[in-house]
Amino acid sequence: MAESKYPKGLLFLVFTEFWERFGYYLMIGIFFLYMTTDAKDGGMGWENTTASDIFGTFIALAYLTPFMGGLLADLKLGYRFSITLGGILMGIGYCMLAIPEKWAFYSALAIMVVGNGFFKPNISTLLGNLFNDPRYKSKKDTGYNIFYMGINLGAFICNFIAAIMRNKIGWHGAFLTAGLGMFLGVITFWMGMKHYKHVDVRKEPKPEDKPLLIQFVKILIAGVIFAIFGWIIPGTIMGSDSTDAFFMFCIPVIYFYASIYKKANAEERKPLGTMFTIFIIVILFWAIFKQNGTALTTYAEYYTDRESPPQITAVTEKLGFSERLIADNKEVNQVDEQFRKIKGADGNVMKCNDYPLYFKNIDASKMPAKGESVNLVNTEIFQSVNPFFVVILTPIIIAFFAFMRKRKKEPTTASKIAYGLLISALSTLVMVGAVYFTDNGMDKASAWWLISSYGVITVGELLLSPMGLSMVSKLAPLRLTALMMGGWQLATSMGNKLSGVLAKNWDKFDNKANYFWLNFALLMFAFCVMMFLLKRLNKVFHEGKEN
Repeated sequence: MAESKYPKGLLFLVFTEFWERFGYYLMIGIFFLYMTTDAKDGGMGWENTTASDIFGTFIALAYLTPFMGGLLADLKLGYRFSITLGGILMGIGYCMLAIPEKWAFYSALAIMVVGNGFFKPNISTLLGNLFNDPRYKSKKDTGYNIFYMGINLGAFICNFIAAIMRNKIGWHGAFLTAGLGMFLGVITFWMGMKHYKHVDVRKEPKPEDKPLLIQFVKILIAGVIFAIFGWIIPGTIMGSDSTDAFFMFCIPVIYFYASIYKKANAEERKPLGTMFTIFIIVILFWAIFKQNGTALTTYAEYYTDRESPPQITAVTEKLGFSERLIADNKEVNQVDEQFRKIKGADGNVMKCNDYPLYFKNIDASKMPAKGESVNLVNTEIFQSVNPFFVVILTPIIIAFFAFMRKRKKEPTTASKIAYGLLISALSTLVMVGAVYFTDNGMDKASAWWLISSYGVITVGELLLSPMGLSMVSKLAPLRLTALMMGGWQLATSMGNKLSGVLAKNWDKFDNKANYFWLNFALLMFAFCVMMFLLKRLNKVFHEGKEN
């Protein structure tokens, strides 16, 4: 019998993550919309700035707790138990969002944050352990690419299901579907248990590592104290109390990782230093990338032409992918003020304060008569564009690097991450073009602008995100692998929170092109720093291969 090219457990882990991401991205695809939708339509009715702050805080905390879950799995709980516990908690959290009460909303967020902390770092670690087998070690990068494709296949499908459930049943139906998806992920994980039982091995800590658990508790206590201080200090440092509290909490956590580096022996310091350097650099990538749930969702909702052609409208109506808007009186809110200011700059555009916000910047000749309805593609469908490109492009990128590997010219993991930053920066220029082409929002933008921007940044993402997971698996000391996976998630968390900070300033930019120019500048700065350090970083990766 021919030997399999990949470990048998890979398929089960891929589909476990498929269902987990199905639930997570279904929830996150409608999360911002749910918060900003008027209460009479089933939403929370909050302003964009408030929703952006909550969104950024949630996705930041969801990626902050993995360092805790990773350490507990490394030292005490094991990876399989941690993954199971995390999956069940997240499923419960998604279902609780279906309860239209503030106590349930905030309780659900807290439960999901804890659940993600146990799930996220440990499934990536378990996957890396499967590829530590000498038979599969050379294919670790490819394994993580396949894993990443499974993630995004779930993320692609879920938004169509979310649109159907939201249109046919309501917000609660969509959130319950997310919970069901997560529970299916846990069942899938149990089905493949025998294929990765042998790699769920906790290494006995070295004598100098035994105080880690005690130090971990101290860090948590210190972090909570710092966070409380950040919340209660008069005024704000970074725009909101939640942002101040988050970054104050991160200070002891960063100190914790720095202490690990300080106590490491000479052999471990180089790979640890390389990982920590890349962690810092990619914070800016996530700060831009995660705006797909906030600023780019706002762009899709109000600035993008979502009206379907007749032949498409029939399909969307049948499948439930469309929203139905009626041109009647609606309350004027903060976003409406922004639209009125944009349209007022021309002076020739008709006033339409009694129309829904979507109609504020369409051509006057296309304005529907009062009482007439139109069909629009649901905003959350745009959240499926990025995972669609991931699924389509992943095999191409895998084949490309396989070709380069055969010619012994495959770039190192660090080089792939550097190229990913550059390509991601180019995606923001697509949105600059969209703003200029539409006269800074005076006209509706074609959906192809957003689709093109997502396509470009997806290439950058594929060169960066799965490579980060692969990097940790390659370079981290075996006894601290899950903890270092948590470090990667910590960097992601800080970037996620910065994305919310940036998105809160969307309405402050009268010229939206300047908003995207700022994103471009941040990514180019990260790319330049990465290129400056690339030679030194590549040396460590080459040494790691030799060892």
